[in-house]
Amino acid sequence: MATSAHEIADGIDGIAGGRAGGGRGTPRAPSLTIQRALAAALLLALLGGCAGLASTPHGGTAAARTPDVIWVPSPPEVIAAMLQLAEVSPVDVVYDLGSGEGEIVIEAARRYGVRAVGVEIDPERLENAHRKAAAAGVTDRVTFVERDLFEADISEATVVTLYLFPDVNARLRPKLLRELKPGTRIVSHDYGLGDWAPEKTVEIHFPLDRTRRVFLWRVPPRP
Repeated sequence: MATSAHEIADGIDGIAGGRAGGGRGTPRAPSLTIQRALAAALLLALLGGCAGLASTPHGGTAAARTPDVIWVPSPPEVIAAMLQLAEVSPVDVVYDLGSGEGEIVIEAARRYGVRAVGVEIDPERLENAHRKAAAAGVTDRVTFVERDLFEADISEATVVTLYLFPDVNARLRPKLLRELKPGTRIVSHDYGLGDWAPEKTVEIHFPLDRTRRVFLWRVPPRP
């Protein structure tokens, strides 16, 4: 679990100041020399623990920042609807922004033979995505990029897929309009792009779950 700077400071103050942390029978405060030694040891241990959080168990680096959304995979039926609504064909280049464990790009490559790119900031999700792509036999057509989706170069995409929160979509919209070529299709699971009205909307009904919606936009010609 991550430890904040305030927690570190409180822990050191508690030792260096000789605060009683226990209940009954707490011994008297140690000498100043012992207090300082204990404070230094605690600081080193906490910093070491924080440093340990910077790498994954498999040796990868941790996410550059907290991801904008919690990874929740789209159901296979929704992924199929997204790709169908975008009219994906083998000549397309599909980008999934916030690709999680790669479900959309893997399915696009497997079903349509396209080149697909997943942009994801979480290294643990990316490790799993690489394994899933290998299991699906599409590693020659799928690329995963460990990058903040707001900083990734998406200019080559002809189809962009999204399953992000509404506020993230709203912040992403200027980038989509700025970097994508006119005619590029954008499809989003459940959430719109602010006041930009979609060209089409489809609903996917699940008997034991809520109804999902998929939206389609096309990047308009530039003025």
